[in-house]
Amino acid sequence: MLVVMQANATEQDIERVVKAIEAKGFEARISKGEIKIVISAIGSKLTDKRDFELLPGVTEVIQLTTNYKLTTRVFKSEDTIVEINGVKFGGKYAGMIAGPCAVESYEQVDKTVQALANTGVKIIRGGAFKPRTSPYAFQGIGEEGLKILRSVADKYGMAVATEIIDPTQIDMFMKYVDIFQVGARNMQNFNLLRELGTLHKPVILKRGLSSTYEEWLMSAEYIMAGGNGQIILCERGIRTFETYTRNTLDLAAIPVVKKLSHLPVIVDPSHGTGLRDKVEPMSRAAIAAGCDGLIIEVHYNPDCALCDGAQSLYPEQYDALYKEIKQIAPIVGKEIL
Repeated sequence: MLVVMQANATEQDIERVVKAIEAKGFEARISKGEIKIVISAIGSKLTDKRDFELLPGVTEVIQLTTNYKLTTRVFKSEDTIVEINGVKFGGKYAGMIAGPCAVESYEQVDKTVQALANTGVKIIRGGAFKPRTSPYAFQGIGEEGLKILRSVADKYGMAVATEIIDPTQIDMFMKYVDIFQVGARNMQNFNLLRELGTLHKPVILKRGLSSTYEEWLMSAEYIMAGGNGQIILCERGIRTFETYTRNTLDLAAIPVVKKLSHLPVIVDPSHGTGLRDKVEPMSRAAIAAGCDGLIIEVHYNPDCALCDGAQSLYPEQYDALYKEIKQIAPIVGKEIL
């Protein structure tokens, strides 16, 4: 349930509504936008909205038909903008994240990031812990990989985004990481999501392999319910009957989810296609569809990569792609940062 306050509602009016919500056994969350103030009643109980409609300062009470409350545009009509290291995601902004699929060595990360720095990249990605389908596949080099990412990022003035796979890793990650990434396989790892909700660091939440939009937003709800609203949703392709590409990149998710939710939506064309020559056209298409950013795998020598080399761009390919999407973005009212 959402209680929409009048434009001239006083602090006393807001406090009165909050106390009324809490008296009914709900948790009250306040969202102050440029035009209106919305107070959300979080909980699973049933209540009569008339109990709130006549309170001073209340203009409307909305009973939500969706299971997600904090992530919906009804709760917050303005776009959420998440900013990291001067890069903004959301609203009129589209941010860029790039780097290797996995951290292999200091030299590998340094050579790749040095090339990306020349293109203006300010956020690097790279997996230190790699949950893989096969137990025999390369699983990453662990904390040593986090140290390498942090060292190289500091060298070039960049922020670090990397995947966390277990709640027990949070203390370790806090020492090295600027953005926590939740991978597709962990989208419904609710214990992890709850813990990330207690932090004050941005979270990239990737869509699950076969997840609906509602399931995706419900996972984001777990994080927001804990108090962390710095969430970036990431469409990375879903599993369909088609096997030519690694996944089927669902670009319809961009306009649909942006209509349903105020959270920024970025796209991962690398995992979405699994093929280097498809990354560039799908990146252009994602920007044209209005996404709030891209996360792209780049390797200085992808032919020798230990993980996902076939979907990683060469640095010069990324540079050319960046110049192209810089031209496309203004057409749809976006600014690439």
